[in-house]
Amino acid sequence: MTDAQPVIRLKPKTDPRPLRRGAPWVFADELVLDRRTRALAPGSLARLEDAERQPLGRVAVNPASKIVARMLDRDPAAEIGPAWFEGRIARALALRARLYETPFYRLVHAEADGLPGVVIDRFGDTAVLQPNAAWADARSGEIAAAVRAATGVSTVVLNGTGRARALEGLDEVTEVIAGAVDGPVPVPMNGATYMADLTGGQKTGLFYDQRPNHAFAARLARGARMLDVFTHVGGFALAGLAGGAAQALAVDSSAPALDLARQGAAATGLADRFETRQGDAFGTLAALGQEGAAFDLVVCDPPAFAPGKQALGQGLRAYERIALLAARLVTPGGYLVLCSCSHAADLAKFRAASLRGIGRAGRQAQLLHTGFAGPDHPQHPALAESGYLKALFFRLDG
Repeated sequence: MTDAQPVIRLKPKTDPRPLRRGAPWVFADELVLDRRTRALAPGSLARLEDAERQPLGRVAVNPASKIVARMLDRDPAAEIGPAWFEGRIARALALRARLYETPFYRLVHAEADGLPGVVIDRFGDTAVLQPNAAWADARSGEIAAAVRAATGVSTVVLNGTGRARALEGLDEVTEVIAGAVDGPVPVPMNGATYMADLTGGQKTGLFYDQRPNHAFAARLARGARMLDVFTHVGGFALAGLAGGAAQALAVDSSAPALDLARQGAAATGLADRFETRQGDAFGTLAALGQEGAAFDLVVCDPPAFAPGKQALGQGLRAYERIALLAARLVTPGGYLVLCSCSHAADLAKFRAASLRGIGRAGRQAQLLHTGFAGPDHPQHPALAESGYLKALFFRLDG
């Protein structure tokens, strides 16, 4: 590394202590955005200094983003190359190898694994890479090579879709950059087999973060008639059936997702107890209520209703509405599971919205358990956004 690397600097009123203690992001209003800094190409690497010109670390820069700088390494002279990438991925792999007996998990969880904006999910011999920051997108080939070297996978899929990339000014693209993908990949999890579409499905093809919450719900599902809304490729329903549910109805708006869910049920030997219904979740919940349907276990796992602070009020009303409609379908003494992946709706706000909906349905609730993402989705202590997932398990009376 030469002394010619670009330098960016905090404003005099910006406190550097959070960054020294581990904060991974620097926002536009915290930096001196002079002409030279604004001229840096998105994805450039630079040396970050405080207002007194003391080094803070090596950062990736995107002047077009609200997050102008992302901390890569506390060493301002760190060489961000093949050895650096392999080291970070090997460290992430060591944790997952200790946690899971089979290679199906989130391998890299962005900032929490020291790779800002990088998400990598592993599906056996295939890894799906989401480079959600400009610096990672520019180095996706290097990251893919490091993944192959560290894990031995033969196939890497680049999934360049989603809101995070749009905020970075990145185009949407999905391509296989190493090896080949030959149809959906079977994923064993919680006694069931899920079918993951790695090139055309939502996100990376499967939501590993709900694994422990699927398992807890399965304990409540024994002998139960179950409703799983926003099921995606089988979600809670397949885990519940594997845990002994008598019957499961899975609801989603996506026909391709429901087709994969049926394939998963067949692969698990559960097709005779598994039904699907395509439709809007709110409309379907209301229709089931009008039909007089009742279930011993109802699960609602929607997409982020409040993806940012500006959508928080509307999102909380949507969570309350879902709780209201779902609670009306739960048999007395039955169970209701409500989930949120909106980081803007913290646990207290989400719980309050859920309880308002349950109360409006005329139901009394016991809160049995609060679940979070699995340990392959570690939280960054200085980044609240990394603790996005909440799952509330209620028992309803009345």
